[in-house]
Amino acid sequence: MADQFEDFRAFLPKYLSTADQQDLFAELSQFPPNIDKRLYTDRLRGEPVIFQGDGLTDLPVTNLPNPRIGNARHVMVMSNSCDVDLRNRRYLGPRLMYCPIIAFADYTESIRPVSGKLPVDHIEHVRRQKVSSLFYLPQYGDLPDSVALLDRFVNFDLRALDIEHMTRTRTFTLSNYGFYYFLFKLSIHLTRMREGISRS
Repeated sequence: MADQFEDFRAFLPKYLSTADQQDLFAELSQFPPNIDKRLYTDRLRGEPVIFQGDGLTDLPVTNLPNPRIGNARHVMVMSNSCDVDLRNRRYLGPRLMYCPIIAFADYTESIRPVSGKLPVDHIEHVRRQKVSSLFYLPQYGDLPDSVALLDRFVNFDLRALDIEHMTRTRTFTLSNYGFYYFLFKLSIHLTRMREGISRS
């Protein structure tokens, strides 16, 4: 298993310094017991940029076919950082894609069957990042243990948002380790190269 894990070195981000690559590799090698506050970083606090994977506050969400639009206390940014950089010119206006975050306690309550017993295996799988449509977020600041609902994207006109306020009040930014795992999880959720279906 250790030899297989060494293969991850080939896929570490090349833009990181050697020291940062070593730190990231060390964190990944400890997965999943280290799903904790190491997913987050304070290094980018104050940066006036929205980063992919950021936790933002108070943005509208929908739950179609229910037409009601409500505000989620926390959301997670799906858009990549370049696409939401207003300095990058584009023919169509930029949209911010994000998904709602809900408290883990609310999630477990929503899946509690009539019998009142929780599916313990499923709860453990969510916490260990084994459910492709959910990204588990451990407690951080005023964010309780939570899950981001990766299958409930919303998009919003970026030009209608107060970017300065949003970045100043953001809930979290992912660390190198958190971001790497977020991209891995997002790619599994959205793309299956081995879907097992012949399309010819």
